[in-house]
Amino acid sequence: MSSYIPVLKKLYVEQAIPELTKSRGYTNKHQVPKIAKITLNTGIDAEADKNQIADAARDLGLIAGQKPVLTKTRKAISNFKLKPNQTVGAFVTLRGNAMWEFLYRLLSVALPTIRDFRGVSPKLDGQGNYNIGISDFTIFPEITVENVKKTMGLDISIVTTAETDEEGRELLKLLGMPFRRVEQAPAPTKAPTPHAA
Repeated sequence: MSSYIPVLKKLYVEQAIPELTKSRGYTNKHQVPKIAKITLNTGIDAEADKNQIADAARDLGLIAGQKPVLTKTRKAISNFKLKPNQTVGAFVTLRGNAMWEFLYRLLSVALPTIRDFRGVSPKLDGQGNYNIGISDFTIFPEITVENVKKTMGLDISIVTTAETDEEGRELLKLLGMPFRRVEQAPAPTKAPTPHAA
């Protein structure tokens, strides 16, 4: 059994846990928020043929490092041109070392390659979890641009055990999430009232 520890997991154990314990005043190590899982999800065009579906699944598999699950429709919806049991998406759930490896690649390689990147939104979902939408998945180094026939978007959901958004945000910040700085709007200055002559 190998004792390999991913770089980001090491950072979490050695730096993030002590920092969170100190700043939040946790008395038990199980109170410290951690990342539970990461889900990657992509939609596939309803009119896509078998080759396009296979390409999307292959690319998502390359990014995640494990085989994706194809999502299918349950019933026909004519307005969306959907038939029953038709493939409309693919998703992967990452846990353990695979999750830490993916998050490290996302933070240190993929996000910085976005053109004019100024950071990600600091908003969480209200329960300590964080979602990122990526419009072009070719930012990941695993994807060879020449082989991509059609670009696809990617939804990344980072599920944490944090109970509040503040805890979740602090955890992600300590792991290196490049949150965009929110500039505080200056307080409006009161215009001086003209004195009556």
